[in-house]
This record gives sequence, structure tokens and C-alpha cells, in this order.
Amino acid sequence: MRDGTQAGLANYAMAVAKSLGRRFPEQPHPYRNEYERDRDRIVHSRAFRRLENKTQVFTRRYSDHFRNRLTHTLEVAQISRTVAKALHLNTDLVEALALVHDVGHPPFGHAGESELDRLMMRQGDRFDHNLHALRIVEQFEQKYIGFPGLNLTFEVREGIVKHSRDYDSEHYPDLKEYRLDERPPLEAQLIDVADEIAYDCADLDDGYEAKLLTLAQIRDGVPLFGRLLRPVERKHPQAAEKLKFNEALKQLMDCLVTDLVEATRERLKQMRIRSVDQVRAAAPRLVGPSPRMSRENQMLKTFLRDNLYTHRQIYAERKKIVRCIAQMFEFYMSHPRSLPPFYVAKTRKEPTHRVVCDYIAGMTDNYLMDQHRKHVVRRIASDGKTPC
Repeated sequence: MRDGTQAGLANYAMAVAKSLGRRFPEQPHPYRNEYERDRDRIVHSRAFRRLENKTQVFTRRYSDHFRNRLTHTLEVAQISRTVAKALHLNTDLVEALALVHDVGHPPFGHAGESELDRLMMRQGDRFDHNLHALRIVEQFEQKYIGFPGLNLTFEVREGIVKHSRDYDSEHYPDLKEYRLDERPPLEAQLIDVADEIAYDCADLDDGYEAKLLTLAQIRDGVPLFGRLLRPVERKHPQAAEKLKFNEALKQLMDCLVTDLVEATRERLKQMRIRSVDQVRAAAPRLVGPSPRMSRENQMLKTFLRDNLYTHRQIYAERKKIVRCIAQMFEFYMSHPRSLPPFYVAKTRKEPTHRVVCDYIAGMTDNYLMDQHRKHVVRRIASDGKTPC
């Protein structure tokens, strides 16, 4: 079934004509719809550009070819658009959500995020990259005369908050406008699953390229990958190992994406979902893999956790990174006037630990290390301690 308000969309898709609009009303654009304008504002934001120098699992010392947050974001956008098109969802909304979904991540990937959260917990607070992304697009991006932030549509802001987790209004009263007792549209639900597919496959690829994972390890530890690799090896016995790996990895991603499309389509059919309101009212999230593929994917995740994320080289790098982040946090807590003027002004209205966290979370990897050398290394060295 199709929604006549926007050609090609299913009735359960989020049509732009039904958008709840922007916090600050604006005149419509003559040839771009509202979600396309959101996408363009995100791409032209400073936070989006900084993703180029925020790493994922591997720091730059391993290779210039490994994923960073920006290349990962583009991969998520590509997967998301493919799935959205197959399910007749709103690809413009999906693309905007995919491009913005990681802007709230701090430097140095999950290690940096975990450390910032630990430091904030010591202050009786938390760091949440979704909520930080919302603060970025609503407060920190200063590009327009008429309003603060990017003034994105409600559905994009809602997707930033709710694409990967649920919040309850009791613990998050400041988020009540985002309909916390309802599911987000399918376009937002899709982003979290596409993100998972993208980083699982990318981490296998980068782990193999870094020689931290071997082909034999992956074949034996990831059953689905092994089943896909065997016919490739039979058909191309003389091919280079890297090319065999590439072929199996390509097929692995295709299996994960195809299953996601088919399982979601079948779920929508069985539950007779015919509107966005029904999507919002559904108890479970509706976009997701089949039970069989969920089991396969869990084995892949377990393999990556046991063999890559806890690898001694990755662990050693992570230990160094978290020490630098902790030292920077402590420095700014003790010297808040060393913050840039914009953040110094914010300390008069918000707790210092929140402002310090926001500032560090916005840094790129290189800038964090530059600031660490500038503000911390000399002080620590003069005290006879070991800098990171």
C-alpha cells in the first residue's frame, strides 16, 4: 500500500508532508523538501566535518585506510538507503538520520565514550552520545541568524534521541516532547540496525587488515562467514587470500542486509502495519533481523569482542587514550577558565562538569592530544609523573 501524499512511499513510511515541522518556523524551500534540507544542514555542520578525525576501533597509527567516524557514517547511510528503498520508506529522512547519528560521539571511539561516562558518573551525571548529539544540533552549532542550532525537523531530532534506545519520561523529563512512550518511525528504527551491520563488517575487515585477525580465525569463529568462504575457496583456489576474504565479507554483508529487508517486511505484514501511528503504538521495534540471523549476528559480535576488541594491542592503545581523556577532564575541572570563551560563558549557567564533558566530547582525536600536550604533559612531567 502506498501513501498518496508522497510518491513511492508505503503507508507506514514517514511522509514529509506529515512532519511536525521545526522548532522555529521557516519558509519552505522551492526545490528541496524539509528532510533534504535537514540532510544538507547536517553535512555542512562543523560537527559532521569533525567525524573525519574521530576514530572507531583503530587509531591512525595502524593505517590511513581504516574506518573513521566519517567513513563509517557514510557506510551506514549507504546501507540505510538501500534498505529504506526496498521497504518503500522515506529515503530522505533515513539519509538525514544516518548522517547525523554519530555526531555526538567523543574522540577515540567507544573507549573515549566509556571513559567520559565513567568521569561523569563520578560527578553524579552521565554521558550519553545521543543526548550530546541533540545538544550539538540544538545549541552548539551556530550558523544561522534566526535561530540557535540547526533547527532540524521534529522527526530528525526525535530520531537522534530514540534511534538506538528507549528513554522514559520519569528519568528524562527534559525529553518529554519526543513522545517517549511511543516507538520512533521505521526510518529511525532502521538506523540502529544498519549501524550494527556496518561496524560489524567493518571491524572484521579492519581487524584482518591490521593482522590482528587471521582468515582461519574468522572462518572458524564466525560460522556464517565460514559457510560463505568455503565455496569461494573451492571456486578460486589460486586467488590471493585477501581477495577470498573480500568476497566472503561482501557476501556476509549482503546476507545481513537481505535478511533485514525480508524479516522486516514479513513482520510488518504479519502485524498488519499500515500507518506511522501503528508503528508508534507497536510494542516491539519492527525493524530487525530474523531470529536465525540474530543468532548468527550474536556469534559474530562475540567473536569480535573476544578476539579484536580485547586484543592486547587494542587494549594497550585504549589504556593510553582513557588516561589522556581523564587527565584533560581533571585539568579543565580545575582550570575552567582555560576553556574557550563560549564554554566559559556556559559554566555560569550549567554545572562545570557538564560543560567540560561537552567540550571534550566535541574534540577530534588530534585536537585532544594537542590540548593534552599543551595543558597537561608539561605539568605532569614537572611533577615527575608519567604523561600518556
